[in-house]
Amino acid sequence: MSAKSILIIDDDKELTQLLSEYLTPQGYAIQCAHDGLTGVKMATSGEHFDLILLDVMLPELDGFEVLKKIRISHLTPIMMLTAKGDDFDRIFGLELGADDYMPKPFNHRELSARIKAIIRRMEFVPSHSTHQPITIGDVNLQPVSRSVLCDNLAIEVTSTEFSILHLLMMNCGNLVSKQDISKKVLGRPLASYDRSIDMHVSNIRKKLNKINNKERIKTVRGSGYIFLGSAA
Repeated sequence: MSAKSILIIDDDKELTQLLSEYLTPQGYAIQCAHDGLTGVKMATSGEHFDLILLDVMLPELDGFEVLKKIRISHLTPIMMLTAKGDDFDRIFGLELGADDYMPKPFNHRELSARIKAIIRRMEFVPSHSTHQPITIGDVNLQPVSRSVLCDNLAIEVTSTEFSILHLLMMNCGNLVSKQDISKKVLGRPLASYDRSIDMHVSNIRKKLNKINNKERIKTVRGSGYIFLGSAA
C-alpha cells in the first residue's frame, strides 16, 4: 500500500519539521509549503494529496484565501489549523469548505487521530447495505462514486459534507443527533459549543438550494437534523 500524501501549508518551519518527523513513521508522505502562494501552487499542481493541513496565518495569502483558491478546482480534504479559542476562524473556514479544524497548540495524538478519521472516510468502501444509490425527492446520492445529484445536476460536496448527507438520507424521516453525526462522520465526540456540524449542514443546504430552493433538511433545535421525504 502506498503512503498517504499530506501537504502541510504553514509558515512555522519548526512546526512543519516536527510534524514531518512525527507523521512520516506512521506511513505518511509529507510535503510542506511555507507561504500561501506556494501552498496554492502545490495543492493545484496536479499532484495528488490525500489531505491538506492548512494554517490560517500565512504570508503572501492567508489560509482563507488559499482555501478558496483550492476549492475552485479541488475537493481534497482540508483541515484548518486555527488559533485556540478563535471561533471566527473555525466557523469561517468551515463556511469556505474546510473539512475539519484543529486549534493550536494541539496534541499530536489527537491530530493523528483526526487525520486517520478523514482518510478512513475517503477510503470507505460501502457495505452491501450502504452501497445502494439513494433517491429522495430531487436528490440522488451515489455511495460508490461519492457523488450527489440534485435535479439531475452534479453538486460538488466535500468528503465531510457527503458523509453527513449520506447518514441523513439513510435515516430519512428520523432524527439524527449532532452527537451521532460527529462520532460517525468526524470520528470524535461532539464538544460543547462546537458548531462544525451546523456549518457543514448549512453548506449542504446552500449547495442544494442553488438548484432548487426548498426545505430538505429540518433542524430540530438543540438535538439534530431530519432529512425530509421518502426514499424512492
